Amino acid sequence: MGTKILIAPSRYIQGAGEMKNLGSYAANAGKKALILISKGGHKRFGQLIEDSFKEVDCDIDFEFFNGECSWKEINRLVEIVGEKGCDLVIGVGGGKIFDTAKAVAYKTGNQVFVVPTIASTDAPCSALSVIYTDEGVFEEYLFLPANPNLVMMDTDIIVKSPTRLTVSGIGDALATYFEARACKQSDATSCAGGKATEASMAIAQLCFDTLMAEGVKAKIALDAGVCTPAVEKIIEANTLLSGIGFESAGLAGAHAIHNGLTVLEECHHMYHGEKVAFGTLVQLVLEDMPEEELAEIIDFCIEVGLPVTMKELGVEEVTDEKCMAVAELACADNDTLHNMPFEVTPESVAAAIKAADALGHYFLGDED
Repeated sequence: MGTKILIAPSRYIQGAGEMKNLGSYAANAGKKALILISKGGHKRFGQLIEDSFKEVDCDIDFEFFNGECSWKEINRLVEIVGEKGCDLVIGVGGGKIFDTAKAVAYKTGNQVFVVPTIASTDAPCSALSVIYTDEGVFEEYLFLPANPNLVMMDTDIIVKSPTRLTVSGIGDALATYFEARACKQSDATSCAGGKATEASMAIAQLCFDTLMAEGVKAKIALDAGVCTPAVEKIIEANTLLSGIGFESAGLAGAHAIHNGLTVLEECHHMYHGEKVAFGTLVQLVLEDMPEEELAEIIDFCIEVGLPVTMKELGVEEVTDEKCMAVAELACADNDTLHNMPFEVTPESVAAAIKAADALGHYFLGDED
């Protein structure tokens, strides 16, 4: 039967104006916090963060992120944490910043807080850092012994971020249920190191149901610059539900296809969740999902603005060579495509990529 494991962050906080409480949460965890943030993030939120620490017994040091979650950057920050005597690491920003913060906290034995300013991936809640080369090519997954001590989503801040980022998060979350289902069928071991619990499967299902029920409404509200109940539910689905679902139920085809797509220079400007959304379509083709269900997913992607073709990912010419290059990397021994409940080969994956691309064009009504 295998041991079942569910892991999750110690605390998840989501609400309007929560950034102004960051200092009081930090003071309960440490005496000196290293805040990893981008230069742009510091411009936008630096004052707000500083103000939140004014009344509390915890000092802060800001450090600007170099742009890539690579070993070079992690080691640079580990040294700074040591030099400055920090006992808490806080990552403020997007996925690569908090993946870096998590790795640095792990290497230095400190607590880590993750404070996303966007809802674009399911990375915040996970005990996982995705390591890239300095050039931005996927290198490895670093599995961490614990999830973040605190994840905080200030909905006021997230609503001000570009809609495309939250839609990208919907793309990342779209894969959660389908990958969880595949892992359950193949009895695969999840990122948490065990089999899926009923709870994590229910969370993955809730994640999918929430996207379908609230996704379009949330996108429209975000375009209008407002936070509605639909937006709140989508932020939670993108971050908490997808985070627990992917990690405790498992990854399969969609994320492996995403990793494969990193070999194509043309896709580098696309967001993680946008590539995962297309990877989800490829996985569903591999699984031979019934046409009406496939239509629902593709129509949903088109309606919220997720890519359904290689062209929308930036690949102008879809050649057999490119599809094969993506498929070969996606089928790497250490990737999650092998969690599918049937044998996959680079050939079958390359065919599914071309078929998913053709389906996308078909549903978009493209003539060519």
